[in-house]
Amino acid sequence: MALSPILDVSVVTGPLPIAISAVGAVAGIGLLVGRSRAWWLRAVPLVVVTGVVVAAAVGLAVAVLRPFPDLLPTRVLAWIAVLAVAVGLGWARRRAGWVRAALAVVAVVAVLGTCAMNVNAYYGYRPTIGAALGLPAANQVDLAQLPARPPVWTARPRQPLAHSWRVPPGMPRTGQISTVTIPGKRSHFPARPAWLYIPPAYLGSLRARLPVLVLIPGQPGGPEDWLLAGRLAAVMDAFAAAHDGLAPVVVVPDVTGSSLGNTLCVDSRLGAAETYVAEDVPVWVGAHLEVDTTHMAIGGFSFGGTCALQLALRRPDVYRTFLDVSGQSQPTLGDLPRTVAAAFAGDTAAFQRVDPLSEMRARTYPGTAGLFVVGRDDGVYRPQAEQVAAAAKAAGVAVTLLEVPGEHSWAIATHSLAAGLPWIAGRTGILDPVPPPTANAVPVAGPAAPVTSAPPVRVG
Repeated sequence: MALSPILDVSVVTGPLPIAISAVGAVAGIGLLVGRSRAWWLRAVPLVVVTGVVVAAAVGLAVAVLRPFPDLLPTRVLAWIAVLAVAVGLGWARRRAGWVRAALAVVAVVAVLGTCAMNVNAYYGYRPTIGAALGLPAANQVDLAQLPARPPVWTARPRQPLAHSWRVPPGMPRTGQISTVTIPGKRSHFPARPAWLYIPPAYLGSLRARLPVLVLIPGQPGGPEDWLLAGRLAAVMDAFAAAHDGLAPVVVVPDVTGSSLGNTLCVDSRLGAAETYVAEDVPVWVGAHLEVDTTHMAIGGFSFGGTCALQLALRRPDVYRTFLDVSGQSQPTLGDLPRTVAAAFAGDTAAFQRVDPLSEMRARTYPGTAGLFVVGRDDGVYRPQAEQVAAAAKAAGVAVTLLEVPGEHSWAIATHSLAAGLPWIAGRTGILDPVPPPTANAVPVAGPAAPVTSAPPVRVG
């Protein structure tokens, strides 16, 4: 029996999460039930209060220590409290005989699975069984195994690639992914391995010279999150299937150095992340892939969306097209004093030089275009997206702001990438210019500014 259909089963929606929740609810009731008066008057209230205290302590620890900029939402803290209560009830039954104690352990594990599944569903972090298990994908290859330098097809002058490209013999129907090491030769940034998505048009007997999209993941996390949580390959394959195998080559580099690391995506005491993304990554891509690097696009989710905005503003010679999904208004380690102290040794002026809002008040960006996407129910990041989009419009950036159903989750990132790809392809020379998606666009406030849209990048 093939495992692929099983590995593709959703753990976010559908029958499996319902079944797991049902089992967890029954297990929780089983842990709670007791016959003695002392159980209900002393043990259960004590365990419930302890669970609430544990959840509050976790929330406070995150707020104080700031391993990542975001506070834990109430829903996540509630599931932490449920798990703590289940563990407490199981512990209280440890002297009930080995059979009941063993059943209590099984019940606690069932509740743990339910809590983990619901927290995962809130963020959309691992949407399928295969993603949750972290299994290698069937389409993963070693970059060295790709066909050795077939003829390269370049777009004709002043025409997008799609006008002249024809599907060659032997072109696969789907793309492939690969993990690679991109050294920080200029930045000396200690990056973890990056991931690539390589479209079908790069893999046949004739190779299209394709543009490049750099995608930055959120924080905490790592480059693999765009593959597992963001469903990168499926989104790109769907776009390629509709355009004769054409799609951007996607590079997902590491810009944090570790799962909990936060470099702010700038050059600071925390590492030269900006130089790594703006210089080391393009140099490596140009040396190892037959692609167009004339104008690269950049995008990201959450921390990665902020990073995409920062790079588009600070390095418009490299990235003039950006996708900012649920990004922040400023790079942050939790608050301004902590950020300035840790990254810039207390130098507020140094922070302001890399702060997007400060930068956009000081200069304009003709030729730069950005798509901001945020969840309509995201009470934290939606106001920040509106603020930054207005500032970008005033600075001459061609801006579109979309508010889509949902909160702060990877489902938003997946939807945003799929919706924004035609526009990105039009900006980078695959297609004729395509308007940004506007089905849920909202007006961008702020003074009007003259905007010069960049022409499609010529491949050659």
